Amino acid sequence: MKISIEEQLRIIQMGEAEIIDLEGLRDKLLLAQKEERRLIIKFGLDPTAPDIHLGHTVALRKARQFQELGHKVVIIIGDFTGRIGDPTGKSKTRKPLTIKQIEENAETYKKQIFRILDEEKTEVCFNSQWLSKLSFQEVLNLASKYTVARMLEREDFKNRFQGQKPIGIHEFFYPLMQAYDSIAIKADVELGGMDQKFNILMGRTLQKEYGQEKQIAILMPILEGIDGIEKMSKSLGNYVGVEEAPGDMFIKLMTIPDSLIIRYFELATNILPEGLDKIKKELAEGANPRDIKERLSFDIVSLYHGVDEANNVKEAFTMEFREGGIPKDILEIHLCLEELKDFENIISSQAFRETLNLSGSEIKRLLKQGGIKLNKVKVSAVTKLRLKDGDILSFGKRLHVRINNSELHSFLPQNK
Repeated sequence: MKISIEEQLRIIQMGEAEIIDLEGLRDKLLLAQKEERRLIIKFGLDPTAPDIHLGHTVALRKARQFQELGHKVVIIIGDFTGRIGDPTGKSKTRKPLTIKQIEENAETYKKQIFRILDEEKTEVCFNSQWLSKLSFQEVLNLASKYTVARMLEREDFKNRFQGQKPIGIHEFFYPLMQAYDSIAIKADVELGGMDQKFNILMGRTLQKEYGQEKQIAILMPILEGIDGIEKMSKSLGNYVGVEEAPGDMFIKLMTIPDSLIIRYFELATNILPEGLDKIKKELAEGANPRDIKERLSFDIVSLYHGVDEANNVKEAFTMEFREGGIPKDILEIHLCLEELKDFENIISSQAFRETLNLSGSEIKRLLKQGGIKLNKVKVSAVTKLRLKDGDILSFGKRLHVRINNSELHSFLPQNK
């Protein structure tokens, strides 16, 4: 079933920060539909940081929407441009990557992007395929299409120039080469973050210079991290990685501020406009944000780990955090009969603490705060604590252990 142009535009405009030449996009969609061909959607990856988090996936999800609408996505891995290094946002010349680093990062990227994109509808290219073949005359011709004055309009170059910080001539070639990628694949649309606006607009300029129709620029916003303050970043610790364990992913997403629920649905899931409108309505009518957040967490975990795994972690979360229950699959601690009667010494033993990955100070703090429970009942002092086979000890909200009466192991010193 054909999707109308207006419906395609509505889906494409979801979550975007800026579309440059919306009318041009409408014209391209109309012509492609008339000629029964697919638009070529370009998305470039600079293989510098191979671990992808949800912030990186915002533009990739938009690319997936284009695939669902029947268009072709071309991923360009910048193995050649990576030898220069993207100067975007940099206050000094960036150290280039080695060919080995680029190859390793590119392989990791390819593995991760197909968690989002449909591999059968995706073409992956390396821009060395065409950039390494350009003659010096062709490079000079490319450089002649853009002026130094225009290049210094770019914020990072301008700041470094005004601050009398060095700018390598080769750095000017990075946006030129990234723009040339659009010429090489005859891109109809280029996707990228707002920080890539200068480079994407240069692609439009050069396409015109080379006699091609200008690509449409679709710029996506920067996704805030789970703290709701800074942009998502691994260095800030406010990220959700696409390869994180499903339980960790679910719990992290449950901590986002309520104000980001709609934004995460819009930018980090496959939700369609009507689904998003429904959620907005539910929240406006007083739905509990926690319940909506659970749906968000479930949807995102499903995307990367499957529905079955998402159901498992949701069930565990509901039992542990909402109903105060204990997950079924927990650590078992084997104690002998004497240890069952002498828990005060056990809890202070190094072997026991290492097994639980807790320090002595953490155990003392939990005890003082009422964070240690025996069969869901707070423990006030370990001196009177006596254990039996099958008891459940809880340390905080997430660490639970089941006591197993066994002579196979002892946490107490052998001379005890």
